[in-house]
Amino acid sequence: MAEGFAKNLLGNLLSVFSAGTEARRLDPYAIRVMKEVGIDISSQYSKTISQLGKTEFDYVITLCDAAQDNCPYFPAKHRVIHRGFDDPSRLALNETAEEQILKHYRSIRDQIREFVETLPSRLLKNSS
Repeated sequence: MAEGFAKNLLGNLLSVFSAGTEARRLDPYAIRVMKEVGIDISSQYSKTISQLGKTEFDYVITLCDAAQDNCPYFPAKHRVIHRGFDDPSRLALNETAEEQILKHYRSIRDQIREFVETLPSRLLKNSS
């Protein structure tokens, strides 16, 4: 979801790369709730950090505690930023009604959007 928002909202300002600590299938609920806000992430795919190769980054941004704890060292020209979000699939684990499942995904989606919208000011503030 963060990659979709970053490319959609900030693609003219930033080059966005996204990877996790392990490759997984793209979550159909994430695709669905992003489509609700007009962003199609269905062509995105899960990548591991090693698949990014020797890309040099100005910033490294981790969005879940597992990534922060398991992320290998990535040199960033300016800094590493961590903002943890709950995993919506874990929040929805015991839900049986689809609307309740979607409620968790929508909540995290909206939190991620708010974070991504603040990135330009955060990055400018932190690079000086």
